[in-house]
Amino acid sequence: MNKYKIGHKLAQIDTPKDLREKFELRDLPEISEELRDYIVEVLSDIGNSHFGASLGVVELTVALHYVFNTPDDRIIWDVGHQAYGHKILTGRRDQFHTNRLKGGISGFPKRKESEYDAFGTGHSSTSVSASLGQAVANSYQGKNAQHVAVIGDGALTGGMSFEGLNHAGALNSNMLIILNDNCMSIDPNVGALKEYLTDITASKTYNKVKDDVWKVLGKISKFGPNAQSIAAKVSKTVKGSFLKQSNFFESLNFRYFGPIDGHDVVALTQVLGDLKEIKGPKILHILTKKGKGYEHSEWGDPTLWHAPGVFNKDTGEIVKVSPASPEPPKFQDVFGHSIVELAERNPKIMGITPAMATGCSLNIMMKAMPERTFDVGIAEQHAVTFSAGLASEGMIPFCNIYSSFMQRAFDQIIHDVAIQNLNVVFCLDRGGLVGADGSTHHGSFDISYMRMIPNMTVASPLNEEELRNLMYSAQLEDKGPFSIRYPRGKGVMINWKTPFKEIKIGTGQKLRNGTDLAVLTFGPIGNEAIKAIEKAEEDGKSIAHYDLRFAKPLDEILLHEVFSKFDSVITVEDGSLMGGIGSAVLEFMSTNGYKAEVLRLGIPDRFISQGTQEELWKECGYDSEGIYKAITHQINSSTSEKSKKRVL
Repeated sequence: MNKYKIGHKLAQIDTPKDLREKFELRDLPEISEELRDYIVEVLSDIGNSHFGASLGVVELTVALHYVFNTPDDRIIWDVGHQAYGHKILTGRRDQFHTNRLKGGISGFPKRKESEYDAFGTGHSSTSVSASLGQAVANSYQGKNAQHVAVIGDGALTGGMSFEGLNHAGALNSNMLIILNDNCMSIDPNVGALKEYLTDITASKTYNKVKDDVWKVLGKISKFGPNAQSIAAKVSKTVKGSFLKQSNFFESLNFRYFGPIDGHDVVALTQVLGDLKEIKGPKILHILTKKGKGYEHSEWGDPTLWHAPGVFNKDTGEIVKVSPASPEPPKFQDVFGHSIVELAERNPKIMGITPAMATGCSLNIMMKAMPERTFDVGIAEQHAVTFSAGLASEGMIPFCNIYSSFMQRAFDQIIHDVAIQNLNVVFCLDRGGLVGADGSTHHGSFDISYMRMIPNMTVASPLNEEELRNLMYSAQLEDKGPFSIRYPRGKGVMINWKTPFKEIKIGTGQKLRNGTDLAVLTFGPIGNEAIKAIEKAEEDGKSIAHYDLRFAKPLDEILLHEVFSKFDSVITVEDGSLMGGIGSAVLEFMSTNGYKAEVLRLGIPDRFISQGTQEELWKECGYDSEGIYKAITHQINSSTSEKSKKRVL
């Protein structure tokens, strides 16, 4: 049963067909208000979700589903943070309170979840290319579907969106791109494109002409077959009055319309209805405000209200549970403070991030040393090659990119950094299972794909102190490409700000002696193993624990010790089992002629859905309880095997 208050009109909408058939144009403002209220009501209670982005496109969502015949017409939402209203209107209203929870609906559009989710989107800047592909496929098959890509000005900074625009204009495909311009991604947008869009928005010359132009466009549908020629004349008028600002999109063979108010649902619906009749590639530029309609998010800190957690919907007060005692910091904050300390010592250090300054805490350095910190926009490939350029001139760039986002720059890591053996330090935040963002954001693969690259050092700290020391070690002379991965969330140390100390590349550490079995861990997941080993020792078992610390190069001295002493070994990693640290250990064992029973714990060969990190570790079998069960199983199996041999 749905415990949340639902507006009278919204309660009548189970599918977009209900919206189109039950309501008139004049009803849309009230439906938009009810939709916005419902989003606020649910998200203030469950917390665990993005917030401001969906409020900013409420009117657009209602207008799109009112004008277009979804799901036959295809709407692709770039990234998907803004698709909550879309989910509510497409049959998932009563499941919306399960958003991003284990077993619930996804926080992003997902094709398996609904026929209205035309394309799965979790990473940005993919909508134009995907929409173009669908448009071409449907045209080839003789279908007459409409194709709409909704992309934000932040996502438009991604290089892939430009590639899609270039191709779409050349093909002259029938598609509509809606540029949702709110001057934000998660942090404020940066770069020349932002300035360009601001110029369009602020131009008095353009806006003087715009109102008359849209009055003409509002009448286009009345011209029937002549609509396209009328639109061309209108477009020419705009172009003639405003050539410089409209030239970019027009030069790519797109008809550019706008900018218009993205919160006037009636006008927006009328415009979309008219543009629906115009063939070929089109861009509608709408102006919106992130967090629109909820006072505290609309006028407050947009970065904070991107994903505020649980809050009081009446007062806007964000609910924060005060810990009973001091808590360890987030790994990202340890990075943020440590890079400032290192940069104060070493003038060669620079910080680079692709639009995640707050998310990775590089904003701390950005505030302290703005001339040495660069937010390059949503452009991971550029971030990596830009870092390579810095390194080639003697700088030491710390390129901080979320693990799953780094996948987008794999070629640049190899071609521009590793082949040239440049000292770029890749700090991979959100390594491992990240929780509620689900399969598109889990940092499952970086151990595997970084480990295969020549010249690359691949490391992960057990705790905050080791993160600092790995960062310190990576910026020493001639260290080459250096990858340091760490997870989302908090560490384990209260007093973490210890003096920097070099860690020799390729050295692990023995954390505990034992005789029954050896556990080899990589990174902070080793702290789950510590809990499991302590529990096993309470049962009288003797477990050795080794922290490998480096996936490449491996500590071969340590591994020779392990395989010389133990017939049973467990490896634990918060990463893909395919090609991960366990695979590296098996390769070492085979190469050196050792024989042992090796059980690998990690992320299996499938995509993991959303849930809390603890829930997902448990699902994959490497939370402390899962590791404890593995230890018990291995020891019992080994004992049983030895007993059989004695009987024989």
